[in-house]
Amino acid sequence: MGRPVTVRVPAKVNVQLAVGAARPDGFHDLANVFLAVGLYDEVTATPADGLRVTAEGHDVDRIPLDRTNLAARAAELLAARHGIAPDVHLHIAKDIPVAGGMAGGSADAAGALLACDTLWSTGSSRAELLDICAELGSDVPFSLVGGAALGVGRGELLTPLTVGGAFHWVFAVAEGGLSTPDVYREFDRLTAGTDVPEPQASPALLAALESGDATALAATLANDLQPAALALCPELAATLAAGRAAGALAALVSGSGPTTAFLTKDPESAHRVAEDLLASGSCRQVRVADSPAAGATVV
Repeated sequence: MGRPVTVRVPAKVNVQLAVGAARPDGFHDLANVFLAVGLYDEVTATPADGLRVTAEGHDVDRIPLDRTNLAARAAELLAARHGIAPDVHLHIAKDIPVAGGMAGGSADAAGALLACDTLWSTGSSRAELLDICAELGSDVPFSLVGGAALGVGRGELLTPLTVGGAFHWVFAVAEGGLSTPDVYREFDRLTAGTDVPEPQASPALLAALESGDATALAATLANDLQPAALALCPELAATLAAGRAAGALAALVSGSGPTTAFLTKDPESAHRVAEDLLASGSCRQVRVADSPAAGATVV
């Protein structure tokens, strides 16, 4: 056991989220194009006599601090694989919106996993860490890897993607949160009786990412969960409209929501869109960030 280890881990935006019909196991096949963005949580692992989780930052009263927290589960799974006790204090400094569709909980799990692996000197391979990530949740592997990737299966099977430049985003944080399982249930309700196509990554979107062309990317952004998120949280439509009116190239719900994402031409445009969104009164707060961002990193 050594000195405390801190890991910084990014949020994500889904620039494409294509969702297939529900599988027999209750999950959905996805074509999920992840892009890591420069909003970060930090997870610090410190030697302790048992497993304990604490947190600071925005809305931490809305996250569990017991063993149901994904960060705690990550520590337990890693410890079990190596036959050691999960004796660690995990402190989460949150800056990623809570329950906002930006994988904050998944980020914390990936951060805790890397922090504990480093603290305990378990020497886990990247493949082993990714296997544990996939056991924890569909978005956790990407939180470890970062950058840009296509996730298939339920999103956990990743292929890295090339990004040809920086993309500039504004994120509008809504009042309250949305449960990802609730949004998928609403998706199932809305698509009941229809022929849901097999999810496929858009070639035009992948080409836009590779070229770094924000205008081309804006024309191809897509989220199959957006109608379900809007059905559960209709006020998000006003936020999307306010961002478009402010000059965003494109607007969409981030993942399962309720955070909304706005792609802009450049950093100056991002700050103008952020100011107008906040002035519109249609969201609780706004955040500006660039992408792609590195995955979980010891700092």
